[in-house]
Amino acid sequence: MEVVVSAAVRLAERLGSRAIIISGDISFENIDTCMPVYITSRKQKSLIDHLVASSKTKEEKSKEILDKVNQQAAGKIEQVENISAIGFMTEDFEEGTVVGIIESKNSYAIVVHNLADNRMVKTLKECEERISAGILRTVLKIAFDISDTGREGKQVGTAFIVGDVEEVMMRSHQMILNPYTGQADEDRNILDRRNWESIKEFAQLDGVFVISEEGMIEAAGRYLDVDARDISVDKGLGGRHVSAAAITRDTVAIAITVSESGGVMHIYMDGKEIMHIESTERALRLR
Repeated sequence: MEVVVSAAVRLAERLGSRAIIISGDISFENIDTCMPVYITSRKQKSLIDHLVASSKTKEEKSKEILDKVNQQAAGKIEQVENISAIGFMTEDFEEGTVVGIIESKNSYAIVVHNLADNRMVKTLKECEERISAGILRTVLKIAFDISDTGREGKQVGTAFIVGDVEEVMMRSHQMILNPYTGQADEDRNILDRRNWESIKEFAQLDGVFVISEEGMIEAAGRYLDVDARDISVDKGLGGRHVSAAAITRDTVAIAITVSESGGVMHIYMDGKEIMHIESTERALRLR
């Protein structure tokens, strides 16, 4: 395994890659590199347990094992691609290549992924035609933080409606007093990290945040007045997701939601979900 890891590091350094991503139970000890390294491990169901009660023939079992190995490898490659996209969203690194090391049923592979071809990155760039990259990525960073850590040990669900402020405000009303009314611009600017803690505090309120294209928070605790009868979202998602999707149908805003249950993030545009990110796809930065 150490030979595989060493080869991956040499390849990444030769390509000038942005990062190395490990998917599986792979040791990275005694490897010297200054390149950012991320690791993710999603436990797979044991193939032996899966087949132990099977009455299939030896040939059928062998084919099923091969199919399962291929499925696991494909899943881990997708995991590398998704974590690459998250690193791009949170500005850990810019476009370029990442090198992935994947482990599947005691087999190892090295993959090279170009972020320019990443489907999630391409989708994000579609959003950036309406909202600047800096504003959108900052909202995503805050949403990731809320999704991962919640507030005071509790999971929090919220939504951010970004852009087309006048139309969004016309199609919504306050559920409570707007905590941002009368606040100075520097206290409403989402690009200022000093405001992030208060944003996470207000995320516990019912309703949504409304944010301008310039990154100014216009409101929190806002209720969206939209007809969502023709909006389709994943089963189990509540009214916040439905109304967030609906407001993007009626305006040119982008909506980013965080589920209280599980911390799953969804991004909506033009009334449809264009991306969702599972909490299990978060990368743990090692180096």
